[in-house]
Amino acid sequence: MSDTDVSTAGGGRRRPARERLLEAASRRFYADGVAATGIDTITAEAGVAKMSLYNNFSSKADLVRAYLDARHQEWLGLYRARLEHADGPREGVLAVFDAYADHAAFAYEHGFRGCGLLNAAAELPAGDEGRAVVRAHKEEVERLIAGHLEQLLSGRPDEARVAAEHLSFLLEGAMARAGLEGDGERVQHARSMAAALLDRL
Repeated sequence: MSDTDVSTAGGGRRRPARERLLEAASRRFYADGVAATGIDTITAEAGVAKMSLYNNFSSKADLVRAYLDARHQEWLGLYRARLEHADGPREGVLAVFDAYADHAAFAYEHGFRGCGLLNAAAELPAGDEGRAVVRAHKEEVERLIAGHLEQLLSGRPDEARVAAEHLSFLLEGAMARAGLEGDGERVQHARSMAAALLDRL
């Protein structure tokens, strides 16, 4: 198979090998972990030859970075969809929590295991480019929260910054507990706590 090999399963449109490889990697990395998932497992699940992987990704590390980027973009899509229905900055903050809850509700093969980005980062060595991708995601999430809070707390930028950090920590703690418990209930609790905090600002 070549890097243009495609799937026609289900009578759908042909899909590029890169897309199938990334989807397979996403499933396996999340379900089994980055280190435990070999190239052979990914190519077998994607239904492509090993050479197709190297025609599309320079290395497994490159594939991991692509997975992390894709997961970030996936989350941003969920957030933007929630934001379309948010009425004002308070609801904008809660849209961030809702996007994480939406991610937690996906039908994962072995159930919800927490934030896929942090799970991957925990396996990568210090200085790995993949960890920088994860850090950038978390920083962007906090910036999004801060942006809504700056609108909510107009003229109070220091309070907005402190509250954004507080809420981002609340969210990360909820995701960690949710991952341990295998469902998104903790994220829903965190959303309720965030709403109560916002009402007191």
